[in-house]
Amino acid sequence: MIVMQTNEKRTNNGPNGLKIPNHIGFLLDGNRRWAEKQGMPRWMGHLKGGLPKGEDVIDWCLELGVPQVSMWVLSTENLDRSKKEVDAILEAVYKGLETLEKKQSLLDKYEVSVKFVGDLNRLPPKMLKIIGKIMQKTAKYQKKVLNIMIAYGSQFELTETFKKIAEKVLKTGMITITPKDIEKNLLVPTPVDLIIRTGGMNRMSGFMMWQAAYAEIYFTKTLWPDFTKQELIKAIKWFSEVQRNYGK
Repeated sequence: MIVMQTNEKRTNNGPNGLKIPNHIGFLLDGNRRWAEKQGMPRWMGHLKGGLPKGEDVIDWCLELGVPQVSMWVLSTENLDRSKKEVDAILEAVYKGLETLEKKQSLLDKYEVSVKFVGDLNRLPPKMLKIIGKIMQKTAKYQKKVLNIMIAYGSQFELTETFKKIAEKVLKTGMITITPKDIEKNLLVPTPVDLIIRTGGMNRMSGFMMWQAAYAEIYFTKTLWPDFTKQELIKAIKWFSEVQRNYGK
């Protein structure tokens, strides 16, 4: 179980006076536009971006001491694109997962528990197999958490959450539902502190709607395949300078 933290404890001290967020969420946008700029078919952008670029970002976050990262690599809406593009996205994600599995020493070093979040039943069997292996190998860790969001959308997450709560209501007969009841039944029960969206679009697109209630949102025009460690540090520096009031 992921331990919920109070607002006052949702940052950690990092290098050069940076306040390291307890939980960073990434919206990986700009793969197709990056491919067009390179004169490539749009679907090829997923081979350069997506989880392959995400591997670098995961490394950078671990180096900086971020306790929890959520990375949205595939949305439920993405699965409704053309078959050619969906196949390319799934293949890119699969290759990224293969590389992640090979990075077991890095995951062991930082004691990272890898969780996969989304409607996993919509994924190919070979992907489900490697997902199972990665989760099994890292299940013993509690120090840091990496949420890889595949076939994910907030509407799906909230629907599943309320289904769980409804089942408990039917069993116990207790009708009262509190915010805590909702939080502990979410696929990702920890609030997000900083959301980074690449690609220049200033919208959330249904990303962690409940968890992001008090998140600071950093939008960058940088396309995901071009995202760098310097850009990550720039986002965290911006976060460090924000006065967070949590609605008070």
